[in-house]
Amino acid sequence: MWAGKKLGFIGGGNMGGALTKGVLKAGLLEPSSILIGDISEERLDFLAREYQVQTTESNTEVVKNCDVIILAVKPQVMAAVLEGIKDVVEDRHLLISIMAGVKLATISSLLGKEVPMIRVMPNTPALVLEGASAIACGAKATDEHKELALSIFSAVGEVVEVEEKLLDAVTGLSGSGPAYILLVIEALTDGGVMAGLPRPVASKLAIQTTLGAAKLMAETGLHSAALKDQITSPGGTTIYGLEVLESGGARGLLMQAVQTATKRSEELG
Repeated sequence: MWAGKKLGFIGGGNMGGALTKGVLKAGLLEPSSILIGDISEERLDFLAREYQVQTTESNTEVVKNCDVIILAVKPQVMAAVLEGIKDVVEDRHLLISIMAGVKLATISSLLGKEVPMIRVMPNTPALVLEGASAIACGAKATDEHKELALSIFSAVGEVVEVEEKLLDAVTGLSGSGPAYILLVIEALTDGGVMAGLPRPVASKLAIQTTLGAAKLMAETGLHSAALKDQITSPGGTTIYGLEVLESGGARGLLMQAVQTATKRSEELG
């Protein structure tokens, strides 16, 4: 699939670095087949040392020398970046955008042409190769293009395919979701401290409990309700704790958080 192809990044920030790490670890490409462009010389020096990849301060050099280009810049600089590369982008390229809230139609308009494109919404756990990403293919993206994108983002976690119109919902759930879970972990930790546990102990237990519960669900394939019932014995501690959460509206609040974040994503786009 990747034979003879080169991968380029326009933007070598945290997500660009995470994707580079994942691609190399998965053995998809050799470091010599990856070219990262960024405006920060210090960042480029780090990436070259860390991953032995090629680097440049020229975005046009990235496009000219690569087949698959990941647009990994902030949306506020998108127009300037696309203006700088539009004359060297060709039909042979696959552009993969991870720019939050930027529609494929917007990219095409700024480029002044239609080329193969895929839009992706990753999330921050990709930084530790445990991300959740959703991809949406543009009109000119082929099955081969889709497989290329899937291989990249599978290297940093799980990937699903959705219609582009659903990427706002993806943003509300998995894009913003790590912050919701971190809030839960923080609250569990504080609860443990209230109950008398030293904070380091409470924090370690809360983190591992969250990791373990997620892994239990992922590996058993059982519904969360079925697993919850296994933990909840009649008259025991768990059912009393769950009653407090349900009475306080915890389930509804999490659902509302996803809905509200989705709506905000739509507004920003």
